[in-house]
Amino acid sequence: MNNLNLFVKISGLTLLTFILMSCDQNGLSSSTSEEQLAKRPNILLILADDLGYSDIGAFGSEISTPNLDALAMGGVRMSNFYAAATCSPTRTMLLSGVDSHRAGMGTMEGQQKSNQLGKPGYEGYMNQSVVSVARLLQDIGYHTYMSGKWHLGYEDDQSPKARGFEKSFALLGGGGSHFEVKLRTSRMDNASYRENDQLVDLPDNFYSSEFYADKMIEYLKSDEGDEQPFFGYLTFTAPHWPLQAPDDYIEKYHGRYDDGYNVLKENRLKKMQQLGLVRSGIKTLPSTEPDTLDWNGLSADVKKIRSREMEVYAAMIDNMDHQIGRILEYLDKSGRRENTLIVFMSDNGAQRGSVGNNPRFAQSWIDANFDNSLENMGRKGSYVYYDTHWTEASTGISRLMKGFPSEGGIKVPGIINFPGKLEELNGGISDQFMTVLDLAPTFLELAGTKHPGTTYKGREIFSQIGTSAAPFMNGTSTTIHGVDDTVIWELHNQIGLRSGDWKMLKIQKPNGTGDWELFNLADDPGETNDIQSAHPEQLQKMIKAWDDYVIENGVVLGE
Repeated sequence: MNNLNLFVKISGLTLLTFILMSCDQNGLSSSTSEEQLAKRPNILLILADDLGYSDIGAFGSEISTPNLDALAMGGVRMSNFYAAATCSPTRTMLLSGVDSHRAGMGTMEGQQKSNQLGKPGYEGYMNQSVVSVARLLQDIGYHTYMSGKWHLGYEDDQSPKARGFEKSFALLGGGGSHFEVKLRTSRMDNASYRENDQLVDLPDNFYSSEFYADKMIEYLKSDEGDEQPFFGYLTFTAPHWPLQAPDDYIEKYHGRYDDGYNVLKENRLKKMQQLGLVRSGIKTLPSTEPDTLDWNGLSADVKKIRSREMEVYAAMIDNMDHQIGRILEYLDKSGRRENTLIVFMSDNGAQRGSVGNNPRFAQSWIDANFDNSLENMGRKGSYVYYDTHWTEASTGISRLMKGFPSEGGIKVPGIINFPGKLEELNGGISDQFMTVLDLAPTFLELAGTKHPGTTYKGREIFSQIGTSAAPFMNGTSTTIHGVDDTVIWELHNQIGLRSGDWKMLKIQKPNGTGDWELFNLADDPGETNDIQSAHPEQLQKMIKAWDDYVIENGVVLGE
């Protein structure tokens, strides 16, 4: 008999009393009082897709994001917040608190090398060796809702419902048209959408950001009036390509980017410095693109196309912010906002251009199936992405972009808004190092429960390795990670380690040297000056940490 059925059959008990009686099964502390349980926070986790570090106003952007800016001004901007280099590894670690190489996403689904196929941790979906934070929160009485991009498995036993979400509407794959069309990007036919345990079609008026917000509001309204808190996981596909937005949002940015990407990059840097996100004296990095593609060398017609790309990209972020505002408005009107922790982040750094070079989405396929005329760019039936120069403006002063463990690929905008908490930091910036692995342990501790360790309902699982930031949020600690904590990233043989201000990288050619590089981020946030010759002991210490990590996490480098 499950907990819900048992609850219904227990006469005269409140939900909170029943939870207290079930503490051994559910992992609640036996000392947790009914009063503490009544104060368990709602949790709303909002994820943007391929959003660059400086792409919202509170982090230096010219794009209109008043709702996210308000969240930041009423909360804390985390200037040292890290995801993984791409979407699926981030989402796996976010929901499990376990390294992606253990949780099933040692590499992206469909991109396993021959020597990785069949190896534990390289399944290409979130495996059964982990238990999701949604499941653990559901076990202690939380409503659990998910709306948006899933990208953690296509099968019934890999679905949001199977992993602990009571209600969900999910794009199962990695991307799709933001409007309803018959040809999408996720798989070459129709992208797969699932509501709860059923595959579903999209309505004719579908636009991704609006529809995902609609569903989250619908789910939140369904539990109004009961005592149970909620965990909401709202995961937009904006501003992931194909770049598409409603016409009125695109028109709002018409002409905004006609000065080009060099000007935008410098303007963003100045704004970040004014905000205190970047110290004075830091310079922008040179472009990774050929000089022949510099803005001043482009023809007038190409400039129009490049400007429109960025106009649509900005429109997508603006619209996403509007949808977030609708949810905040609902929480305010329903009286739930004051007890809701909201975390906003991007799943990785900004995506570079040249999607058409990917054999999955060949340029010939794009040209044959979409209308990418200037007049139709960003509309239904178009398929465009933005130039790498715009990506470099989005990542700010950081090296490279999505797909790499350099700062441009993994350092993302993070906002924590928790009414009544973090009051000394409200409206400010925290430089505390925090990673996506830390979210699940944080949510569990704030909810008054804990991870079960190495066994869950009779199956062996991996323990969480993230660090709870609950003491930081509750004001009982000013730090999250210790100065010697080491966090490691690997994807597609691109490797990064961070310990305090030390950062070690191995990025394959042509984007890197193919060998180890050592940086000190306090002095060199752009990772431009390899200092390993001056600090050989630090380099060897971090190489040893990498070697241990490979063994502990079953890492299999692709051959």
